[in-house]
Amino acid sequence: MTRALVLAGGGAAGNAWELGLIAGLSDGGVDVTAADLIVGTSAGSTVAAQITGGVSAAQLYGAILAEAPPARSASHRPRPAPVPGPSYLDWSNAIIAASADPADMRRRIGAAARERAVANHADADRWRQIVARRLPSPRWPAQRVVIVAVDADSGDPIVFDRDSGVELVDAVAASTSAMTPYRIGQRLYLNGGYRRSENADLAEGCRRVLVLSPFSGRSRMPGEWRMDLAAQVDDLRAGGSLVETVFPDAGAGDVFDANALDPATRRPAARGGHAQGRALAGRLADFWR
Repeated sequence: MTRALVLAGGGAAGNAWELGLIAGLSDGGVDVTAADLIVGTSAGSTVAAQITGGVSAAQLYGAILAEAPPARSASHRPRPAPVPGPSYLDWSNAIIAASADPADMRRRIGAAARERAVANHADADRWRQIVARRLPSPRWPAQRVVIVAVDADSGDPIVFDRDSGVELVDAVAASTSAMTPYRIGQRLYLNGGYRRSENADLAEGCRRVLVLSPFSGRSRMPGEWRMDLAAQVDDLRAGGSLVETVFPDAGAGDVFDANALDPATRRPAARGGHAQGRALAGRLADFWR
């Protein structure tokens, strides 16, 4: 394969920024949706399914701009968390700090997520319906798309594709499940970001690799674990790949933080991504061809 597009996680803001940026690149004459390989993780898995589902990047971008703004109470107080307990960052940071290595971290995350699912009566069917409404098509595309998740029981990384026997909606639902696991058959799965936020290393062997990283390559994992994007890029380049990374610029707003899951971040993130994509198209045109 010659060209790979890597779509990292980043919550509601990350999904919107990636779609906006892809639409902006397309407006500038660079169609990254035609990549030979698309790697999707967490919010990026949704983007991977959306841009290969028979709907143009411009339409997907326009749909974000048309979204109704989230309702706010008269007092403008923040909405309560949908599930009681610690925030996602507090919950996961504590597990990361207690872990010896990535495999240990994934096992601990899986155990904690299973307990949380039981305590809070996690509804996998409801999550599947939400994910299905976001996808233009429930079918795997003809081109090579891989979606990353983690087995919540064993902690083993899992890569879904059209030959894995798992429906596209289920693969995306698994890859986007953060604090509670998603059931497929007899197995439970968690967010693919617990393998690596970008999983760019799965593009090994591709001549050109374009990585869209909403969190700018940052990782909350210890540096010696080499889960950060810089380590992945080093390995890809050592293997002969040409790699370009794109991070949000100031135009997307200050949304790529603990508020990235807030739907209110979507429109500013999409607009910023679109403008950024148009500005980058000239520089990336030769690289992508």
